[in-house]
Amino acid sequence: MKLAPTQNRLLSPLKPLWKSRRQWWLIALMWLMMVAPAQASLLLRVAIKQDVSEVTIGSSTPATVVDSAGQSLGQLDGMQATLARSTGSGVAVGGWQGNQIVIQPSGDGFVYIGDRWYRGNTVLVPTSGGLTVINQVDLEEYLYSVLGAEMSPSWPQEALKAQAVAARTYALYQRQKRGNSLYDLGNDTYWQVYQGVEKEANTTHAAVQATAGQVLVYNGQPIEAVFHSSSGGHTENVEDVWMEPRPYLRGVPDHDAGSPVYQWTETFSSSQLSSRISGVGNVLSMRPQRTTPHGRIQSILIVGDAGQRTLDGEELRQALNLRSARFTVMPQQGPSASKNTLSNIPSGFTIQGRGFGHGIGLSQWGAYNLASQGVNYQQIVLHYYQNANLAKIRVE
Repeated sequence: MKLAPTQNRLLSPLKPLWKSRRQWWLIALMWLMMVAPAQASLLLRVAIKQDVSEVTIGSSTPATVVDSAGQSLGQLDGMQATLARSTGSGVAVGGWQGNQIVIQPSGDGFVYIGDRWYRGNTVLVPTSGGLTVINQVDLEEYLYSVLGAEMSPSWPQEALKAQAVAARTYALYQRQKRGNSLYDLGNDTYWQVYQGVEKEANTTHAAVQATAGQVLVYNGQPIEAVFHSSSGGHTENVEDVWMEPRPYLRGVPDHDAGSPVYQWTETFSSSQLSSRISGVGNVLSMRPQRTTPHGRIQSILIVGDAGQRTLDGEELRQALNLRSARFTVMPQQGPSASKNTLSNIPSGFTIQGRGFGHGIGLSQWGAYNLASQGVNYQQIVLHYYQNANLAKIRVE
């Protein structure tokens, strides 16, 4: 790890870096010295359904039904849908019952949960709200699906590899910080999107396998490797948007210019705004009170003819379903304004914005553009996650 400061200095000036063969070989040597030998796999417990009364399950191959003590209860036929339900104190699957039931497919079989196929096993656990269904899956195989859900499988391999490293790191961080005794991760955007086999592709397999076990660390621990679609030109320091500072979540120049979401415009009538922003009546003005150094709204004052409210940028973004909180607002004074009883009520507002998402950490469109220019995934992730180092996980 003593090599990290030198490596980070080399990675700072991105443009000359990827054009210099001598520097690349130096970085490659450092990379090989930092990465440990491959280790055993890590099983994740991913909650697919939580607190449901019943769920359809199955297996693509004959599967063994096991209770919480590891005793076999019987065999589940392949390609046969079965209803699992909560009994209040336990779980029932067909004619079997237990305080926990595991479905283990034979061979290379997949399990079926709800409406999708997944790798690994199915674990059915009773909870106070009903039944929680957990997919027990190898970390690397979990990432096959996450990559396809979070980034287009048709994108350049180096971008997919960068996403694989970020997603693997984020999964381990979440498992450590937010996992519980029942499961390690969820499957939605709060965690990261996981939708089973349907999101896999040959390209996502290749990217995961090429980066197997590789994570980003700071002080020897996995970082909170958040990512977003596009920042609109510059990512943000995390404390300007969310939380306390993180030494690895610093604002850096983005490389997302030309992306479909780099710039965008939305227009709202006064009635549309009034229906989405409660407590102010007809909206008269929208004035930013605080912004980040790169123009992302931190707080904005909404003034109406019946009151006023101060919202943070993310609140307004959600209320108006905007792509990001990096925007400017311009009132419209169209022909309809003269028809209003109060002549100072704008007919609407035009919002001009940049980027898509929170603007922190890895920019996916930035990764796409850099990869398209020949930048490798190590350089990409170490640009967007400043002061972090690449390492390889050890499973003991």
